[in-house]
Amino acid sequence: DERAPRAALLFGVTGSGKTQVYLKLIARALEQGRGAVVLVPEIGLTPQVLRQFAAQFGDEVAVLHSALSAGERYDSFKKIQSGRARVVIGTRSAVFAPFDNLGLVILDEEQEHTYKSESSPRYHARDVAKFRCAYHKTLLVLASATPSIESYYYAQTGRYTLNQLPHRYGGARLPKVRFVDMNRELEAGNDSIYSRELLTEIEKNRKVHKQSIILLNRRGYNTFVSCKACGNVVTCPNCSISLTYHAANQRLMCHYCGHSQPLPELCPHCYGRLQFVGMGTQKLQEALEESYPGVEIMRMDADTITATQSHEVLLDRFRWKQVPILLGTQMVAKGLDFANVTLVGVVDGDLSLYADNYRAAERTFSLLTQVVGRAGRGEKLGRAVIQTWTPDNDVINLAARQDYDTFYEEEREMRRMLRFPPFLDLFRITLSGPEETQVLRACAVIRRSLEPWVKPRQQGPEGPEVLGPAPAPVLKVNNRYRYRVLLKCRNGREIRAVLAQILQAAQQDRANRGLSIAMDVNPMD
Repeated sequence: DERAPRAALLFGVTGSGKTQVYLKLIARALEQGRGAVVLVPEIGLTPQVLRQFAAQFGDEVAVLHSALSAGERYDSFKKIQSGRARVVIGTRSAVFAPFDNLGLVILDEEQEHTYKSESSPRYHARDVAKFRCAYHKTLLVLASATPSIESYYYAQTGRYTLNQLPHRYGGARLPKVRFVDMNRELEAGNDSIYSRELLTEIEKNRKVHKQSIILLNRRGYNTFVSCKACGNVVTCPNCSISLTYHAANQRLMCHYCGHSQPLPELCPHCYGRLQFVGMGTQKLQEALEESYPGVEIMRMDADTITATQSHEVLLDRFRWKQVPILLGTQMVAKGLDFANVTLVGVVDGDLSLYADNYRAAERTFSLLTQVVGRAGRGEKLGRAVIQTWTPDNDVINLAARQDYDTFYEEEREMRRMLRFPPFLDLFRITLSGPEETQVLRACAVIRRSLEPWVKPRQQGPEGPEVLGPAPAPVLKVNNRYRYRVLLKCRNGREIRAVLAQILQAAQQDRANRGLSIAMDVNPMD
C-alpha cells in the first residue's frame, strides 16, 4: 500500500499456508490495478500452482517457463502486454514478464539454486526482482521454510521485514522423524539399500492404503563402474568424471556432456571383471520392486520426464490413481502437497553434505527439511525415516527437528569466519579452453592484474582477497579444461569497473584465442 520499494521475508514451516498468503497479496495488487509475478523453482511445480491460482483468478493467469514452445511463450507475452493476464506464474525467466505496472513479485522457495542462471546471461532471479520492485516502487516477497542464509541475515539486520508462520495450517503437526544408522544395519548383516525400519514403514503404509515418497538425490542405476583387479574406473572420454550406469538402456552415460557408450564386458585396461559401485534412483526402484512384487512404484527424475510424460502427467497419476510409492530425486522434495502421503523416506541423507561447495550444509538442511515436510499434510500425522551414515551430524539432526534458527546461527558464524556471503561477495572468473597450459597461463595473468587493486585494501575484516588459479571441481568438460580465479570483496561500482576492464583486456589478448572467459557473482555451485 505504501507504493515504495520494499522486501519482506515470509518464513513459514512446511504446510503453514504460505500459498494462502500469496493469494491474498495478489488479490490486493489486482484491486490496485497492478500486476503480480509468482516464481517457483521447478517447472514441475508450475501446473500444481497454476491450478490453485486459476481457481481464484481465472483467465487473468499466464504461464512462462522454458518448457513452453516459442509460440506458447509469444502468446503468453502478448496476453500480459495487452493486460488480459495480470498474474504470471513461472520459473526464473518469468521475472522478465512485460508488466508496465508491476505491483508484487513473489519468490516461492527463495533459497533454491535453480533461481540462478549458471549460463549466459548469468543472473539471479532474486536480484532482477529487486531491481524491478525498486523501479516499480512495490513489494518483493521472499518465501521459504528454509530461507537462504543471506536472506535471513538481511531480515535479522533490518534490510528485509520478517514475517513468520511458525505452525502448520489447521493445527496439523509436523512429521515425526527417526534416524537409521546404516553402520548398525551393516553390522546386523543388512547390506541392502533399504534399512529394515524403512521397509517396515513402507509396508505399514501400503496396508492402510496410504502413500509414501522416497528420496535419493542421484539418478541412474550405479554411480560408477570399476575393475575388481586393477581398480580402474570407466570415465568419460570428454570429461574428467566417471560414467554413470543406466540399467534401462544398459549404457554408461556422462551427465555433463551427454556422452553415452555400451557397458563393456571386461575392463578396457586389464580385461578384468567389472563391478558396480554406488546407487541411483533406477537401482532404488528395482530394489523396491523386488521387495514388493506387483506393487506399482513410480519414479520421477530427469530420465523419466519426457515430452509426453511430463511432471504434470506423473504427479496427476500419483494423486488420482493413488500410486502407493513415489521415488525420485529432489523433484519430489519441494512444493508437492498430497494429503494421502504420510511417510517420507530418505536414502543416503548424507549425499550432498560433503560436496565441494560452501553451500553444502545449507542445501542438505533445506533438502531434508523440505522432503520431510511432504508427509502428514492431511489429517493423519506424518512420519519420516532418514537413513544416514553420520547420525551425529548437526545438520542432519537440526533438519530432522526443523530447527532452522540453530542451524542459521551455526552456519552464519561459519560464513563469517570464512568471509563468505553475506559478509563478502564472491566474484568467480572462469576460463576454459582445449589446451590446459593456455588456460592456466591466462588465469595467472588475470590474478596478477587484480593484485594492484587488492593489495592496498587488504587490511580489515572486509579487505579483499584473491585466490587461485585453481581447477574447477570437474576439471575437463566436453574436452575443455576449466580453471578459476576467485575474488572475495564487497560488490561495488569500483570493483565492477576494474573487473570489466581486466576481462575486456583478457578477451582482446591474442594469446587467449579459443578461450571462453566468464564471470559470475556469488555463484551457487
